[in-house]
Amino acid sequence: MEISSIDKSTIDKMAMACHEVNKAYCESIGDYTQVSWDDAAENIKESARYGVMYRLMNPGSPPSAQHEVWREFKAKDGWVFGEEKDADKKTHPCMVPYEELPQAQKSKDYLFNATFKIATAMLGVQCLNS
Repeated sequence: MEISSIDKSTIDKMAMACHEVNKAYCESIGDYTQVSWDDAAENIKESARYGVMYRLMNPGSPPSAQHEVWREFKAKDGWVFGEEKDADKKTHPCMVPYEELPQAQKSKDYLFNATFKIATAMLGVQCLNS
């Protein structure tokens, strides 16, 4: 399956898997700000879809690149750095360069990439340039 032939429902399945793994990881480190995919706002879902599309086009890119793509997406949606995550104010403490993230936050990018790889294998999706 080429990237151009991947339908929206497949992208959604992959994004949902990445989102739910991120939610579970966040809860394991005491962050209960994530909601389930079904309850997530559309901009949160779109962020996960954007991450999946990036990974489909750049399967070999490092976790740091995944974070920068996330940060760019969030910035375009009006998010800025803030000590506390606040969806209403659109502030997030991870709106910093990857190198400035604590290891616990960097781990989310590794998990996103690992979940993406599992989802592509399960769904039979081929990445561009793979």
